Amino acid sequence: MTLNRRTFLGTTAAAATTLAAPTVLAQGAGKPRVVVIGGGAGGATAARYIAKDSDGAIDVTLVEPTRTYFTCFFSNLYLGGFKEFSDIGHTYGTIAASGVNVIHDWAVDVDRDAKTVTLAGGSTLPYDKLILSPGIDFVDGAVEGWSIEAQNAMPHAYKAGSQSELLRAQLEAMPEGGTFAMVAPPNPYRCPPGPYERVSMVAHFMKENNPTAKIIVADPKPKFSKMALFQEGWNKHYPGVVDWIGEEFGGGNVSVDTANMTVTIDGEETSVDVCNVIPAQKAGRIADMAGVTDGNWAPVNAADMSTKADADVYVLGDAAAQGDMPKSGFAANSQAKVCANAVRGALTGSKVFPAKFSNTCWSLIATDDGVKVGATYEATEEKIAKVDGFISETGEDSALRKATYEESEGWYTGITTDMFG
Repeated sequence: MTLNRRTFLGTTAAAATTLAAPTVLAQGAGKPRVVVIGGGAGGATAARYIAKDSDGAIDVTLVEPTRTYFTCFFSNLYLGGFKEFSDIGHTYGTIAASGVNVIHDWAVDVDRDAKTVTLAGGSTLPYDKLILSPGIDFVDGAVEGWSIEAQNAMPHAYKAGSQSELLRAQLEAMPEGGTFAMVAPPNPYRCPPGPYERVSMVAHFMKENNPTAKIIVADPKPKFSKMALFQEGWNKHYPGVVDWIGEEFGGGNVSVDTANMTVTIDGEETSVDVCNVIPAQKAGRIADMAGVTDGNWAPVNAADMSTKADADVYVLGDAAAQGDMPKSGFAANSQAKVCANAVRGALTGSKVFPAKFSNTCWSLIATDDGVKVGATYEATEEKIAKVDGFISETGEDSALRKATYEESEGWYTGITTDMFG
């Protein structure tokens, strides 16, 4: 099935069977207030759905520092030359017009006792329900020799935007026959196929612009998402270009020297021209400041995405420790709809639907060579649990691979419309 805006919205609609309506929270004077921190796939979706489905009964505020949000999903296609930078940028005007109060500022503190959020600009926002969708931050010291202060020398580009532009500029400036290195992250991390789609897109860029260049990947994992599909694709489209060094061969024993542009893998130092360091990850800082993480991720209840630490605080997407779902844009969007329904029900007494989740992760390997992996999920008492799944197969014909890529394009249009209106 080809996904477009209509079919995407239809396939992600809530289940038809309803639960008993919950008790409405006591609010006193005025509308109940929901504050959403983070305007990506989770936060933007939650804010928009709560506002539009409550018909103005809930005051919704979205806090997002950037005025243009660049999606991490499809940012690799920008690196590969399949997209323009503007293609992955989205603004908040339509969300604001739908009744969401959009504030472009940083959230710097959460007081759960007072139920307030403090912004960098000095404002304080009261809330009845708080939704956190802050994405990821990086674990300090995860890669020896690298820190966030070195991100301009060795970009991570795992938060799309200026880092994506920087990495693309470095690729364009690579000398003929140069070496691109990637330090891949340990599990768990945002978008499990993401680093390997990036390898594919870098290889495609070099095939078109620098055909004698090479790629080294230092990986602390023994295997990765869609491994057989990616390795088949690399051998087919970019033979001899990609040298993947996994855990067995020292891929986890890595250090970098940002001043001298070297990567040392299991004691062997290599000079490189571009180095993409993707460190170990954790929940965005505001989740930790709110006191709802286990030190790295925020444990949540599968039925509504509320945190284990506070029933009035919810965490969506990459930052959540929720069970079997990958950390992906599709997953965050799916979780946001479950959360929005639960929050709306808690605040207004509207019907709450049983939690159902779905996810698909598409990856582009080469021109018209798309692959995918996905699953459906349900809420259990312990976690979001996988029900069934699917994955592309090796050896698929070119027509199917092209159709898979076209499906991903339809999905991107659908999900960004769903997020931003």
